[in-house]
Amino acid sequence: MHLIQSLFSGGADRVQTVVAFVAVLSILVFVHELGHYLAARWRGVYVEAFSIGFGRPLASWTDRRGTAWKIGWLPLGGYVKLHGQERPQDVSDEVRASWKPGQTYHDKSVGSRAIIIAAGPIANFVLAMVVFAGLFMTVGKPVASSLISSVVPGSAAAEAGLLPGDRVVAIDGAAVTRFEDIQQIVGNRPGAQMKLVVTRDGENKVIDVTIGIRPKGAQPPGMLGIGGSQLELEQMSPPMAVLAGAEQCWDITTQTLAGISEMLTGRRGTDDLGGPLRIAQLSGQAASMGLVPLISLVGLLSVSLGLMNLFPIPVLDGGHLLFCAAEALLGRPVPRQAMEYGFRAGFAVIISLGVFVTWNDLSHLGVVRWVSGLIG
Repeated sequence: MHLIQSLFSGGADRVQTVVAFVAVLSILVFVHELGHYLAARWRGVYVEAFSIGFGRPLASWTDRRGTAWKIGWLPLGGYVKLHGQERPQDVSDEVRASWKPGQTYHDKSVGSRAIIIAAGPIANFVLAMVVFAGLFMTVGKPVASSLISSVVPGSAAAEAGLLPGDRVVAIDGAAVTRFEDIQQIVGNRPGAQMKLVVTRDGENKVIDVTIGIRPKGAQPPGMLGIGGSQLELEQMSPPMAVLAGAEQCWDITTQTLAGISEMLTGRRGTDDLGGPLRIAQLSGQAASMGLVPLISLVGLLSVSLGLMNLFPIPVLDGGHLLFCAAEALLGRPVPRQAMEYGFRAGFAVIISLGVFVTWNDLSHLGVVRWVSGLIG
């Protein structure tokens, strides 16, 4: 039933979900492959084809450099075909004879090849930074305001007479605009007597408060005993927005890696892992809430795509970078048999992960429960 109410709940919702999913995925894939394409051009490698989607092309054209641009009917990925991407010993004499001297992928140094490989994930991180920075400049960055939403009974705030609904505007003469400002000032001054200026019923009031002390060893040591939950949008200048966009990308990356680490060690379940169906559902939900949530989702998924491609699994960009690192250390290309075994193992890992996340998606959407009910 949940599946019918989400992905397949109606004609308009279904079309919106599909369109949003295709748009989001196409943007992510295009930027990723564009990173590979631009890096290849920079390093002097001829690009034979640039495709968004797989299968029979719905549209195709050839630019003046001879690169074939394609839009496939299956929008679940894309690729950039580099000239001479195959190793010389793996192709026939006729194929090698058709290569353009100096413009093949394997003619380039291991450093140039690594740049081309890494450019895809890097492009996704850059896209996310641009998306977040643009949102922070135009719409604003969500920040916890200095509005007090709750007061802990018996705390320093309660004893001083602070009330829910008060807005802290200054502490000991220092202006306060965000809840993080209060935490930073108070946390470092346990036991101190401070003057808080709060706005209550449209008027400013000065309240004396003695900062509480947390139990020994707790950080930060100072405690006021208030809660804040109301978020406000704070528009930023371009330089600050760029820095905040980079910080947002870093936060998402560290949180993702921490979550994966917890899954691998068994401290966290794997229910949060999702695949294309989950992305389609999220895209439809974001689109239904407006353009800003949809753009935010693009930024979030762009970080995830860039990070995923850097995992050291053969067939992914991270696996190719691993082979480049091995070649740089050994002073010669990795043996063909070793690469072949590596790619087979990597392909098996990707297929297994794909099956697992698809099962997770179907379970999350209610399909497994629905089928089980029919069988039962």
